[in-house]
Amino acid sequence: MLLSLHEVRGFRCLTEVRFEPAPGLNLVRGRNAQGKTSLLESILFVATSKSHRTAQERELLLHEAESFHLRTVLERRGTPVTLEANWWRGTKRFKVNGVPQQRMSDILGQLNVVLFSPEDVDIVKGGASARRRFMDMELAQVDKGYLNALQLYRQVLRQRNELLKRPKPDRDLLRAWEPQFVESGRAIMESRGRFLEELAAIATETHASIGGGEALQVRYEPDVKQADQLQETLDKYLESDLRRQQTTRGPHRDDIGLFIAERPARDYGSQGQQKTAALAMRLAVVELVRQRTGEYPVLMLDEVLAELDADRCQRLFLAIPEAVQCIATTTQLEGAPAGYAGDFASFLIEGGRLERR
Repeated sequence: MLLSLHEVRGFRCLTEVRFEPAPGLNLVRGRNAQGKTSLLESILFVATSKSHRTAQERELLLHEAESFHLRTVLERRGTPVTLEANWWRGTKRFKVNGVPQQRMSDILGQLNVVLFSPEDVDIVKGGASARRRFMDMELAQVDKGYLNALQLYRQVLRQRNELLKRPKPDRDLLRAWEPQFVESGRAIMESRGRFLEELAAIATETHASIGGGEALQVRYEPDVKQADQLQETLDKYLESDLRRQQTTRGPHRDDIGLFIAERPARDYGSQGQQKTAALAMRLAVVELVRQRTGEYPVLMLDEVLAELDADRCQRLFLAIPEAVQCIATTTQLEGAPAGYAGDFASFLIEGGRLERR
């Protein structure tokens, strides 16, 4: 997969940008608050319909603007694809090759991207919800069945919780939602289990290469131990759910266990170890996407290089396959990244405007 053109108009501080990245490594240079992260965020939005920094999409608008427009041209399996995203007064619309898209499942997977940002340390040290978001976002790009199951599960969960909050919940109505809860929940658990089993082997190897040999273990920790126990669990915890007025058990409470040398990385890992583990998880997704789709995704690294010494930086670039198109932001205005000796394209962003150098 190769991103050849990305045009931005009215997104955050980006007034009008035309970005033509090269294959291989692309360095987007600039001082702080010039638009480097916003450029990566705009690519993520056109690929996934979401921002990694905010759920309030109005915050993505250029000051005093009412709309933004994104247009991306890529090559997927040798075929050119054009994606467009338009946001206007709270409504977002997407097109693929000029054809309007009605469902998110028609957008995800058109452009596979993997973004590592400073906030990704929450995958390791944050709460379980951060790790579920990681699973959901990465799986939704490569498994449409998972996205469909997740959307159904969230709808059923919302309806069930609304019923539980009523003064006198109707038990028959609660029961009526259970088959869909169990069916979609089982599909989610099975997909997450396969995903993490595949990811764990890759992440362990990647972590060892960039972390100086330290051992990382990745384990799926489902809230309900077996998918075929979902109905039994609903029955067992019904009275508890009625008292608490919410669904207390299910895949919406799943987690990922991350361990360094058999100790929980969240509790015992140093800040450097936690960042390295989070980076290893994202890089493992790059390889997993290739295995699932036959092509590498576009890798985006936001302000990662500044936090690595020359040795770790070199190990990072050695861990990225040569065929991967990588877009990395940096405040280093001149020269190659520490420890990097290969070719790269260089861009400068200043005041929301981008130029190739």
